[in-house]
Amino acid sequence: MKKLTIILTLLVAFFAVSDADAQRNRGRKRAKARTHKVARKTPKKAKPAVRMVPPTIHENPYLQCEDTCQHVHGIDLSHYQGEVFWETVGDNTKMAYVYLKATEGGDRIDSRYERNIDLAHRHGLKVGSYHFFRPKTPLRLQLENFKTQCLPGEQDLIPMLDVETTAGLSTEAFCDSLHKFLWLMEQAYHQKPLVYTGRNFYNKHLQGQLDDYLLMVAMYTDEEPVLADERDICLWQYTGKGRIVGVNGFVDKSRFMGRHSLRELRYRH
Repeated sequence: MKKLTIILTLLVAFFAVSDADAQRNRGRKRAKARTHKVARKTPKKAKPAVRMVPPTIHENPYLQCEDTCQHVHGIDLSHYQGEVFWETVGDNTKMAYVYLKATEGGDRIDSRYERNIDLAHRHGLKVGSYHFFRPKTPLRLQLENFKTQCLPGEQDLIPMLDVETTAGLSTEAFCDSLHKFLWLMEQAYHQKPLVYTGRNFYNKHLQGQLDDYLLMVAMYTDEEPVLADERDICLWQYTGKGRIVGVNGFVDKSRFMGRHSLRELRYRH
């Protein structure tokens, strides 16, 4: 009898403990549920809106300026671009013209000039030729070098002179050499050449020196170039890292400024 009483007492104690544990667990669950409900009702802080600014052509060379504007565009090429697939370039109607490097100094001839000018014509581009000017090299030697390549019958556009270095000359001596060579080019081709230079180079050495010449100015930024003397600019070379189907690697691209047009560069035969 005593054993039965002890067993019953133990069972009652066990069930009492189990019921207390169950009540505590239910209390914890209810408290947790209340906490979750409160958390769900707490408004979340809105994240600040991120403004997506599209990349520029200088940040993404695959972004084509000519696809987003109405300007007349062109390119200039030399042997540095290697083999050019002109049939593909010609199909890109947004490239209206091309300037090809013909010569440099007194004896350098661009190795791809003859092939490039022939194929560029065949595939419908307006073509002009340019000479890289070396101020210390004898001027008549430079002119004769250019004339061997830049044949009037093959030109759609006026010749262009690429002016990028003083070769260590003072600005006065450099400008004297430049003016003499520009005069020689004009006598040879019966029209004033287009002059290519960089904005910074122009501001340092050429202010007030080229008022009678059309200018192509290189400045690789998103803002249009403004010269220190506020000279009018005909063409802006806006990138040296452009892309175009048919040309491997980077290519220089330019466009007309303001009301200037391709008609102004037409070679008068």
